[in-house]
Amino acid sequence: MKRHPLCFAIAVLLAAPVALQAQETNSNDEAVATATLDSITVSARKREETLQEVPVAVTAFTAETLDTLNVEDLSDLDAVVPNLTVYAARGSSSTITAYIRAVGQSDPLWGVDPGVGLYLDDVYIARPQGALLDVFDVERIEVLRGPQGSLYGKNTIGGAIKYISSPLEDDLYGKASMTYGSYNQLDTKASINLPLGNGWVSRFAVASLNRDGYGENITTEQEVSDKEILAARATLGYVGNEDFYARFSADWMDDQSGVRGAQMLGANRFAPGVLPLDDRYDVRNGMPNINDTSMLGASMVLGWNLGDSWDLKSVTAYRESDTETNIDFDTLPNKIADVKAFYSDDQLSQEFQLNYDGGGDIRGVTGLYYFTGSAGGQVLNNFFNLSFGDTQGTVDTDSVAVYGEFTWDFAPQWALTLGGRYTSEEKAADVYNIGYTNASFTTPSGVVAADFEDSERFDAFSPKVSIDYQMSDNVLLYALASRGFKSGGFNIRAQATAVPRSRLPFEDEQVTSFEVGAKNAFMDNRLFLNLAYFHNDYKDIQLSVFTEIPGSDPAAFFGDFTNAGAGTVEGVELEYQALLTDSFTLQGNLAWLDAMALHVGWQQPDRQGIPHYRL
Repeated sequence: MKRHPLCFAIAVLLAAPVALQAQETNSNDEAVATATLDSITVSARKREETLQEVPVAVTAFTAETLDTLNVEDLSDLDAVVPNLTVYAARGSSSTITAYIRAVGQSDPLWGVDPGVGLYLDDVYIARPQGALLDVFDVERIEVLRGPQGSLYGKNTIGGAIKYISSPLEDDLYGKASMTYGSYNQLDTKASINLPLGNGWVSRFAVASLNRDGYGENITTEQEVSDKEILAARATLGYVGNEDFYARFSADWMDDQSGVRGAQMLGANRFAPGVLPLDDRYDVRNGMPNINDTSMLGASMVLGWNLGDSWDLKSVTAYRESDTETNIDFDTLPNKIADVKAFYSDDQLSQEFQLNYDGGGDIRGVTGLYYFTGSAGGQVLNNFFNLSFGDTQGTVDTDSVAVYGEFTWDFAPQWALTLGGRYTSEEKAADVYNIGYTNASFTTPSGVVAADFEDSERFDAFSPKVSIDYQMSDNVLLYALASRGFKSGGFNIRAQATAVPRSRLPFEDEQVTSFEVGAKNAFMDNRLFLNLAYFHNDYKDIQLSVFTEIPGSDPAAFFGDFTNAGAGTVEGVELEYQALLTDSFTLQGNLAWLDAMALHVGWQQPDRQGIPHYRL
């Protein structure tokens, strides 16, 4: 099957930030200031470079631009970044689902890793719950498209989203904003940068984000898709020495928003007389309007200048989150497919980065990354008020990675970049799936669908090679090949008794990506045009599907998680930014994506005699 979506985004920015430079002189030798576009400084390759100098597909937004574009949370980015899809998962308001160039993961269940890496101030956020970050007190956001294995220690098979909070500065200042809008939207944000003396600086930021619901649950008369989020961030740092810096940060978020609405498209065959509602935002769910998520994190970043050429950076972090959510898949008061879920996770990570730049022909970064985390919870399923299932357990992950990437200017205007990452990751699952006799989930039925403990190790090497040619001061051409890796795992929904193979681990998935691109600046830096073409070979795609339990009468299904074959994805991306006048900027993007599956049809039955549907 093929899909050929064509999408584009356009934005006109009023009074966009520009750089004023004296570029010409008049007949009287007086300087004439000419407004030009200001290229954003990014850290996509773990060192500071301007956006037009980086030979990779990356989009970046400053705090001013994010405010102008009204980017309230990460889900708003998919309108302004080519081939990026970000949205809230299922009934949740703050659980993220992200795809870059058709690579991602839609299942937020524990034991399943995201395909797009999300980083908050260099800290990898492993679980999607609570990760749909709201934008406040931010310096910039960067979106890197394509595998980033040679620069990041954890899953970045599809790309990376980097959220960089505001820096610590020597001056005392604060800012606050209040936004009021339709549906009684009331967003309040405030921050203060407070120098403490002797090189120490503190920073505090808070956000209260509220909005009434877009619709109503006509069964309970409660609001649907409302918003009620509190968030805070505190930072203490030492910036009084050029050869050493320290940054201690803590962040907290509490989401008490109600369950998101879902539109019923047609009559349910199990409730044939109930037709869809006229208002697309109204629902009649029979489950509680509870969708709560809390998230807490702390990090310590230390940096040392080891001389004229070397810098060492240490990033230590701990994070945890808890979620309770109710998902009424049938959107009816009838007991057809009701799911109540509890998620909890914690993670501890340590990363060391060693940067080299001697001002000569070679520069780069190497790093060591360690991650340990546990994710688990409980999912209670009620199907037709006849079948009551309880899925519970944990998946523990231990991961170690060594990575590096170095660039060599081997000739005038030419540069070669070589990189790679070796990852060794072990996952251990403890799964217990049982049945109950009624909706109270207190009396077991005696049916044990799965009760097992297992572990598996996944090892992979992810290489990268690229070459770029600086055709002129304003034109950079590049070509690269890279590979991304995402480890396999275990299906916590396994029905091991009826379908023994469902308890076996699924394999890791890999993407081999080829890309060519150009970074162009025209009209004395008043017009930026960045173009990229990519071709991805996608192998062992991890996919969550519903599979029939063989021999069941009446037919019964379970949530399977398997490797669903291979595919190819190719596309073209154009980003443009034009300074029309000193006060108006036109920017936007045009993206084309072609995703094709290589294997379609029924595969031969496996050793248990069970056929698999391969995409």
